[in-house]
Parts: sequence; C-alpha cells; structure tokens
Amino acid sequence: MSELLKVPTMAEFMAQGKQPEVLFWVGCAGSFDDRAKKITKAFVKLLNNAGVEFAVLGTEESCTGDPAKRAGNEFLFQMQAVTNIEVMNAYEVKKIVTACPHCFNTINNEYPQLGGKYEVMHHTQFLKELLNEGRLKVEGGKFKGKKITFHDPCYLGRANGEYEAPRDLLRKLEVELVEMKRCKTKGLCCGAGGSQMFKEAEPGTKEINIERTEEAIETGAEIIAAGCPFCNTMMTDGVKHEEKEGDVKVMDVAEMIATAGDL
Repeated sequence: MSELLKVPTMAEFMAQGKQPEVLFWVGCAGSFDDRAKKITKAFVKLLNNAGVEFAVLGTEESCTGDPAKRAGNEFLFQMQAVTNIEVMNAYEVKKIVTACPHCFNTINNEYPQLGGKYEVMHHTQFLKELLNEGRLKVEGGKFKGKKITFHDPCYLGRANGEYEAPRDLLRKLEVELVEMKRCKTKGLCCGAGGSQMFKEAEPGTKEINIERTEEAIETGAEIIAAGCPFCNTMMTDGVKHEEKEGDVKVMDVAEMIATAGDL
C-alpha cells in the first residue's frame, strides 16, 4: 500500500508557491510506532481517495510537548511548542488535522497563548466533514452488521466535547454499535493519558487498561473502535492480557473506513 500513498511536505508546497487545504499533523505515535503507522497510512489513503490537497511537515515536525506538559515539565513543553509554532507560522498554516487527540488538544487549546492560532480538527471530525460534503464515500462492507464498541479518548471526549463524529462514522459503516457501561461523558481512561503511557504502573490491584478492556469485552463486540494511538496500544495490550486476540480486534475508525471494502 505504501508505494501508492502520496504524502507531500509543506516545503514542497511552498516551493511551488501553493498552500495545501490542510496540514496533517502526524504526531510521534503516528510517525514512529509500528502499530500507529498503519493508522497514519489508512488516513492518508482516505485523504488521497477524497482528493484532499494536504501536506505534512515531515522532518520539521517535532513532538507537540503534550507528554512533557502532562509530566510537569512546562519549560520543555514551551520549548517544543514554540519551535513547532515558528515552523507552522512561517508556512502560514491555517487548518490542521491530526489522528491523535493529545496533539489535537494541545495544538487547539494550549498553542494559542504561545502564538499558534489554528483551526484544529480530529481526524474523525475531518472525515465526517468530507463525508457530509460528498467527497468521501463510506460503505459498511465487511463491517456491516458487526458488533462494535467505541472507546472514547479522554482528550477527544471529555476534554473537548466530541463524542458524535466517530460514532456517526461507525454508523455509516452499518455496524451494530454497542456502548460500554462507562461511555461518553462518563467514559473511562485507557490508562495512557497524563504521560502514564511512558512510566511504570503504581501499586494497585488492577491496571486501568485491563479494567477498560474488560468493559469492552463485556459488550460482546468483535471490534473495539478507537480514535487515538495511545488508546489503541492500551486496549490492544488489554485484549492480549485477556487472551482474546482471536475474538476481539482493536482498530482505529479511519482504518475501518479505509478497509471496509477489502475482502
């Protein structure tokens, strides 16, 4: 698939004297984590299919600073943020889309006070927009009638109030959407937020991701749909812990749309 994907950089657009419709902020997970790279490729495939003129920063993109800020290192956060803002402002970036709710939240809510004011969208919001405009077609395909549960990412849901865009996309896939007992405003964290992804667990009786995965499995869903690379990792680890890899898959919403028609 990778050889068919067109991923131009902002530098290439600038060299042609052009502005892309949107900057795709890939994020650290989407760039370096092998599992999250598949989400990146799926989203790029959808952007190409919809005829969206987009660009990435490539090597000019650095971490947004979210993990540093959540871990309490405000100084490092501001260094990383200001570097990114200077790059994006030099390119006159106006609109950003990202598949990572952590990047979405940080650029949307914390960059403005450092001089970075942009329209920022989560990839499910952007895909829904493309769908509404008739630029993207979503068909049930192999997911039609399958039992799916959606795990709300904290930084998409409770932090930014977006619950419906990913669910609307899943409904377009004609799935049977089943909710966990804790969902939407009462959703439970996967256990990765607040920089917990990068540290060892503290003493306790159970890992949060195990607790959350058990709630997902209880719904009887064949697929746990996610909208965040961190959530994807934590829920996948939870499924492995429960020894349910043969029965339950963890997929990003974009991956589901991109592969619905594959046999």
